[in-house]
Amino acid sequence: MRDTWPLLKNIPFPPVSRLALDTLQVNLGYRCNQSCVHCHVNAGPKRTEEMDGATIDLVLAFIERRRISTIDLTGGAPELNPHFRRLVRGARERGVCVIDRCNLTILEVAGQAGLAEFLAAEQVVIVASLPCYQEENVDRQRGKGVFDASVRALRRLNALGYGDPAGDLVLNLVYNPLGPSLPPAQDQLEADYKRILAREHGITFNNLFTLANMPIQRFGSMLVSKRQFDPYMRLLRDAHRPDNLAGVMCRNLVSLDWRGYVYDCDFNQMLNVPLRSNGRARAHLRDLIDEDLSGNPVRVAGHCFGCTAGQGSSCGGALKDAAE
Repeated sequence: MRDTWPLLKNIPFPPVSRLALDTLQVNLGYRCNQSCVHCHVNAGPKRTEEMDGATIDLVLAFIERRRISTIDLTGGAPELNPHFRRLVRGARERGVCVIDRCNLTILEVAGQAGLAEFLAAEQVVIVASLPCYQEENVDRQRGKGVFDASVRALRRLNALGYGDPAGDLVLNLVYNPLGPSLPPAQDQLEADYKRILAREHGITFNNLFTLANMPIQRFGSMLVSKRQFDPYMRLLRDAHRPDNLAGVMCRNLVSLDWRGYVYDCDFNQMLNVPLRSNGRARAHLRDLIDEDLSGNPVRVAGHCFGCTAGQGSSCGGALKDAAE
């Protein structure tokens, strides 16, 4: 697989500085029951990396000491980590909002009995991948049968109260383009998703997040092999909006890998570009438990245009309304 960092690191990007830290994004491991074409983590069933119990304990100590308001759990499939439920319980006991970035099909994997019910009982916010409302497109990107399994999972979550606008259980969906293009207007696509999923499958959800595909890992390698890397980067750079810089996620979030090392964002983690702090070339979470990162520069490069192009793109979807 081609590494795109040598291409990205020489592309200049405007400076970004940190605000107060309020969100800890934790990658619990790269193992996943799926192998999606667009995956910037290069996750899959054969990956073995996963966070151990001692690092889970450090995460819980950190969020309590630093009064972190949100913990955002990613993977791979984060639920496959054997300490997933302990971490969720520990965070909720400390009053922290927990986000689970769920691929939906994990609810049907052996060993995950009661997972949906556990998430509901702990009032976990679910951010679920569903790159299209059409079966053909989803299965092309994520594997045969994934769409049907995702629909079953969504119905199961709805039955527990997820996605009810009058309830407390939040279910958000995520859209990624199939190829090297920018996402369409988030509000318009959300309306389409809600109408079609309700009409054809009886499914409801709260919000749709549209995310741009990052030119790194599996997707980046595909771009290079098809000679689409340079055109895609031109597309991102030409669509850059400076006002999106104020809302990028790396200003108030840090990303943690399975070993406990810290990065400015999940994408930098996948490029092995660690956060620099207090003279350290690579910071571990234990190094930051008493350290204020406010004002520190974020490490940026060409891939960052993926977050500022068009409406902008972050873990919470578009940064701007398409009409702005």
